Amino acid sequence: MHLHWQADNLVLRDWLRDRHSLTQRFSHCYRHFEVRCLAQGLKPLRPDEAACLGARPGQRAWTREVLLVCDALPVVFGHTVMLRHPRHSFDRGFHALGSRPLGGLLFSDPRIVRGPLEFRSLDARHPFYRRAIQALGAAALPSSLWARRSRFNHRAKGVLVTEVFLSAALPAAALPVNVFSVR
Repeated sequence: MHLHWQADNLVLRDWLRDRHSLTQRFSHCYRHFEVRCLAQGLKPLRPDEAACLGARPGQRAWTREVLLVCDALPVVFGHTVMLRHPRHSFDRGFHALGSRPLGGLLFSDPRIVRGPLEFRSLDARHPFYRRAIQALGAAALPSSLWARRSRFNHRAKGVLVTEVFLSAALPAAALPVNVFSVR
């Protein structure tokens, strides 16, 4: 997908395009990093998620939603989906994550390959934008938020990870944009 970056999105561009672990990057950039698990269980796939995973729309998949919090400030809303079949040894680790970061699981196994990054601006019409507001308990966020997603694969097993950057919580002064950056 081709993006036209606007001046106010230049701060996020480096974060959006970074193919490395956000967990690792946040851990290096901030004094305190934590994952707050908001929900985990079986939910129906959205049509775009189903298409990305080669499944039927509405098929139930393992879903996990989290907030990534840096120095007590939520910076990313994360939404992950994984098909129930085929079963894989990865499943057990996914189900046991709790408040541990998914990045530790995905980036610790060299057999797991990250697919291309996709980017999108979300507004109040998108369910992930609305979930981010709900998770923050915020009355409002900026009129749009940038999100990225990618599929991680290990053989036939696919995991789709979507990360919504809460730009109001990512001031430019706090972003060391060259750390772990891929150009």
